Amino acid sequence: MDTQWRDKKLYPTLGIFTILLLLYLSFNDNLNFSFPQIFLRQPYMGFVGVNQTRFVIKNENPKTQSLNFQEMYINGWNSYWLMEESVWEYSRFRVSKMLKRGAEMGLSVCRTWAFSDGGGPNDLQLLPGVFNERVFKGLDYVIVEARKHKIRLILSLVNNLKAYGGTAQYVRWAQEAGTNVSSSRDAFFTNSAVREYYKSFVKAVVTRKNSISGVKYSEEPAIFAWELINEPRCESSSSGAALQAWIAEMAGFVKSLDQKHLVTIGLEGFYGVEKTGSVGLNPGKWAASLGVDFIENSAIENIDFTSVHAYPHSWIKGINSDKKVDFLSHWVDSHISEAEKILKKPVLFTEVGFPSGMQKDGLDRNIFLKIVYDKIYESAKKRKAGAGALVWQLLVEGMERYGDKFSFIAWEHPSTYKLMVEQSCRLLNTSTRGFTHEKLNQKNPCLANAS
Repeated sequence: MDTQWRDKKLYPTLGIFTILLLLYLSFNDNLNFSFPQIFLRQPYMGFVGVNQTRFVIKNENPKTQSLNFQEMYINGWNSYWLMEESVWEYSRFRVSKMLKRGAEMGLSVCRTWAFSDGGGPNDLQLLPGVFNERVFKGLDYVIVEARKHKIRLILSLVNNLKAYGGTAQYVRWAQEAGTNVSSSRDAFFTNSAVREYYKSFVKAVVTRKNSISGVKYSEEPAIFAWELINEPRCESSSSGAALQAWIAEMAGFVKSLDQKHLVTIGLEGFYGVEKTGSVGLNPGKWAASLGVDFIENSAIENIDFTSVHAYPHSWIKGINSDKKVDFLSHWVDSHISEAEKILKKPVLFTEVGFPSGMQKDGLDRNIFLKIVYDKIYESAKKRKAGAGALVWQLLVEGMERYGDKFSFIAWEHPSTYKLMVEQSCRLLNTSTRGFTHEKLNQKNPCLANAS
């Protein structure tokens, strides 16, 4: 044995390694680097962009440094709880399982919350501009695990609903600071102090450096898009002027921080009062007075793609399922058509939710889900604006506390599971014509059929 090499090379190397390990174990929270990133090897992913009404993955050829573009049609899901379950080490395995099972179903995009506003121990933002680093590290973990499984994330930045603090919490913070502000949560969109609170939060998230991977969020290809707000409504400004101005301001602000990622709003898809001839397609007269307008809001320059939700069972009361089927069919058709012809942007159905189990008249969830899936597939075959759909929402075992009447564990519902996998595969086969540099996750059930 070459003892000279051992003495000069091996022992000093082992010594340095041991010192680093002891430092990490003892002082990890106080170090300026993350020890695991030394060993972390993340799979290649291209950034997602938009080419007219289609999503494209921008793949870089490492040999020639040239870009090529692969079209992308999306079958995905919502699991809003990923960050919350990643705060503690003992519950992270459920997050890993959800992302792994999503990949095994051929799903490619997951939408989840990147917010939690309030003063609780597990809230991300404790006060305006004051953050819980432990929770931020949970979000770091979600992003790293998503990339590991080649899942892309839509990260929503605030809730218009009360859950997880939402816009109402921002207004309360302003009141507690002595700001002259209305108690209505609609002040979130109009009060200058509150708007600055939101911008401060957005900047902290978008510019963050991941403590595990060392990659800035603004440089992370596993992030599909930033969503400004979940289900915005501003009823005190039924004309839509307040929300329109807020969207334009905030979309521009995000783009000033991050030019690599897409930005969307988080709309439900309702049409505004006397704005378009499509107002009659709303689920009821009430929807036209919410201060939103699908077409006007989505046309804003810095909005890269538009979003729509679909909840016929919640939105429409007192009619049978056949009429709900008819509404859903027209709802999907109109938004795809307007995205194609008027907005000239992709449209993603970011929440589609239908109750589990058989309804009284014999129509179950699969019938409604298949309507959405078939219309997306037909649009994809024609290279039109219908870019994909995300089911609301998927759980894993032990996550029932996050459930509602639309939530389910997919593998416990074989017929729905099969339907979702079939949609993944036919969209993938449509997307992968000319498939290039970015390789599929080996767990993808459609891998054998990809060309």
